[in-house]
Amino acid sequence: MHALGDDVAGLCRESRPAGVMMIPIPRAGVLRGVRGLTDARRVPGIDDVTISAVVGRPLVPLPEGSSYLGFIFARAGSPAKVESALRAAHARLSFDIETRA
Repeated sequence: MHALGDDVAGLCRESRPAGVMMIPIPRAGVLRGVRGLTDARRVPGIDDVTISAVVGRPLVPLPEGSSYLGFIFARAGSPAKVESALRAAHARLSFDIETRA
């Protein structure tokens, strides 16, 4: 907004620390399924877990690839708690990736 010349004086920042984890693609292959979404979303501090990868489509990990499996969003009372929530949610996720022969 500032770059467009709009007044930003009335804007307020989020009061709690927040963070996002870009879920990395662990290996190349075809995504066949995702497990643990409900458990990951139940971790205290987690706002949401979104999967942007499409089941049945090929996955290419970084650095050759240019995308992620999805994103985990968190807010908590401290940056350390945000990081802990993100890691805990990620640990609850399991990705079924069919490796190409």
